[in-house]
Parts: sequence; structure tokens; C-alpha cells
Amino acid sequence: NAPQEQALPSFPSASPRSPTPIPLSLPISHSPPSPHARGGPGRGLCPVTHRCVLQVLDSQYGLYVWPCAVVLAQYVWFHRTTLRGKRVLEIGAGVSLPGLVAAKCGAEVILSDSEELPQCLENCRKSCLLNDLPDVPVIGLTWGRVSPELLSLAPVDIILGSDVFFEPKDFEDILTTVYFLMEKNPHAQFWTTYQVRSADWSIEALLCKWKLKNTHVPLQSFNADKEHLASSSLPGRHTIEMMIISLARSDGT
Repeated sequence: NAPQEQALPSFPSASPRSPTPIPLSLPISHSPPSPHARGGPGRGLCPVTHRCVLQVLDSQYGLYVWPCAVVLAQYVWFHRTTLRGKRVLEIGAGVSLPGLVAAKCGAEVILSDSEELPQCLENCRKSCLLNDLPDVPVIGLTWGRVSPELLSLAPVDIILGSDVFFEPKDFEDILTTVYFLMEKNPHAQFWTTYQVRSADWSIEALLCKWKLKNTHVPLQSFNADKEHLASSSLPGRHTIEMMIISLARSDGT
């Protein structure tokens, strides 16, 4: 049965540059409980499961929980019964909320962030430990760079990315990396959420250039069209959108 509701985080206050990681308890609830979520590792999630991630209020983007991460985590949880055994890569993982939820749903998850941001990578590892997921690999992947880590990646079914389309200068590097992965994994999908910050920003031309297509996913289709997801203050009044990117066929569809 499809989950009907998901509750997400309430955030403690901290000074803007606090160096201390903040554990965030993320109660994820649904009704009715799914029979597929009982028994076995990662399945005992009924009726409420708590995820804890580390947020550091710092100038690095990847150390915050952004509204997009909460919405993408909602989508992952909504589709949890399809995730068991799927191979999932989260790019630009930061605090890793969507990837952690996928791992708890039984997916085989790899978390990644820029190899140039060691603090973000360390935060990923600490979040895994907090959630009893010590075996989830954390690797450095820099968008647009063909590195040994990228070349040696195992096959993937789903790529996750929350608010990775933040800086327009990064858009093509992100899609270059996604295209490279999809060339090796033609049936893979890129599940991504983004915040609408400017009407002038678009990836349509880049999708065409890299032979990719996108499908818009209405937030109401997975119960995320709210200012507050249960007890959470996120996503708030931010305009969040979700899309699924995949390879376009030769006819452009």
C-alpha cells in the first residue's frame, strides 16, 4: 500500500557559523503500514521511522538540510517498496537525507559529494554511522570530472540529487556526469528536486545537448505539496519542483 503521509524534521536553532554538528531527528510516518516494509534489514520502518543527519551551519552549501532534500526524501519514501535491491547513487549528497532513506528502504546506496569538499564527505560518513549504516560507501565525485572513482562505479539504477541545480555554472557539469552514468546504465533514472530561484534559469537546452529528457513529477502525486510536511517546517514557502531525467531516444522522446 502506498504511504499517505510523511513527517520530516524540526530544526534546533544554532548560531550561523556554529562548528558543532546538529543531529536532526527525522520522524517519517505513514498510514497504513505497508506489508512490504516488515522483516529483514531496512524494512522495520512501520509505523514511524527516525533518520538522523548532521547539519553544520557553515558557508558550505553541502552542510545544510535544504528544503529540496526533504521533498526528495518524501519521494524516495513514497516509493520505498520498489527500492529494495536497487542500486542507488546520490550525487552532491551533503547531509545525505534522501540517500539514507533509500538505504533504510533496502537499496544498495553509494553516497557521493565533491572530492574537493572533505568536510561534506566526512559529514556523509557520520550521518551513516548515526543511522546504523556503517557499510554505505562514501566517495568523492566532482561533477564534470572523469575520475577513477567515476570510471570504477558499479552499475546504478537510480541517481539521486537534491538541489544540485543551485549554481548555473554547475548545470552542464552535473548533466555531463549524469549522461556519462546513463551511457553506462541506459535504464537508469535521475530523481532530482530543485528550488525555483530565477525564471531565467533553465536546463532545457543542456538536456537537448546531452540527449536527455525530463519528466515533471507533481508534488501532490506523492503528498509533498504542503508548506509543512507533518511536523516539519520544510519545505516552507519555497517553490520546489521535482523531475526525473533519463536518456532520450534517438527520436528525441
